[in-house]
Amino acid sequence: MNEDRLPSPRHHHTNNKKKTRFVFRFLKSPTFYVTLLLLSYALGYLSAPSSCSSLRPLPYPEILKVDGDDLKNQLDHFRVKTHCAKPLPPQLVHETILDRVYNATSPYDNFPPAHVRGLLRDKRLKGWGSYGEVFEHLIQKVKPKVIIEVGTFLGASALHMAELTRKLGLDSLILCIDDFRGWIGFRDLVGFVNMVNGDVLLLYQFMQNVVQNNATASVLPIPFSSGSTLEILCEWGVFGDLIEIDAGHDFNSAWADINRAYRILRPGGVIFGHDYFTAADNRGVRRAVNLFAQMNGLKIQTDGQHWVIDSA
Repeated sequence: MNEDRLPSPRHHHTNNKKKTRFVFRFLKSPTFYVTLLLLSYALGYLSAPSSCSSLRPLPYPEILKVDGDDLKNQLDHFRVKTHCAKPLPPQLVHETILDRVYNATSPYDNFPPAHVRGLLRDKRLKGWGSYGEVFEHLIQKVKPKVIIEVGTFLGASALHMAELTRKLGLDSLILCIDDFRGWIGFRDLVGFVNMVNGDVLLLYQFMQNVVQNNATASVLPIPFSSGSTLEILCEWGVFGDLIEIDAGHDFNSAWADINRAYRILRPGGVIFGHDYFTAADNRGVRRAVNLFAQMNGLKIQTDGQHWVIDSA
């Protein structure tokens, strides 16, 4: 071997230093970071599953299937699952409500309280669809022992039903579920309802109307939200033969009230409500009623502006 052709140790050391400087310059250069980013992206893409369909949003029509089992499966999550107690005998319902809601006393005892005396008006009724023929038709047909009204306001329809049951000689109890707060601005329509320290006197005016209509024995308010009240009536076994739904008119409110109320409808009873035909069309009450009937295989009848579902 020709020793003259071998690189000297000094030459070898110089080459290593050049290589080292090149590597350091490359690591500090923007090119290195771009290369590293592209390499990371490529490795991530290659390691991902071949199909990413589970991450894509479903097309809009697929979310809103409305036929048969697909509809039931999609909406089952929104159905109320609580089991109701066995139905109480109708003659025990009045006592049960007095005991559990009013500590065994009547809310009409010593009415009105001193702080609202003088602020209430003589019987003042205001309602919408409260005197439709549907009330007489259904009361004559069902002959209810317990009527549950969801959404009462000033009691126009409740007192109308009380008068109808009285004429037919029925000993009916009417439970009126309402938080009696109205809605913001309702006093623009019914200015005779006063306010004390931010508390609208809607419940007291309702009770004044009941007292002046001599209906305290048959009309009993339950002054809480429809959702919480319907749930507790289910737990107590308080069922109605005839249930009216006339509280919130948006889809969500109507849907929740109908589903909860139907669970405490006595077999063979009728559930009905107002505002089936409104400007909201199929976006409000009508949509909720139609969807509920479709899911449960029920038929809808109409009577004026009211919808009717007969469970018989």
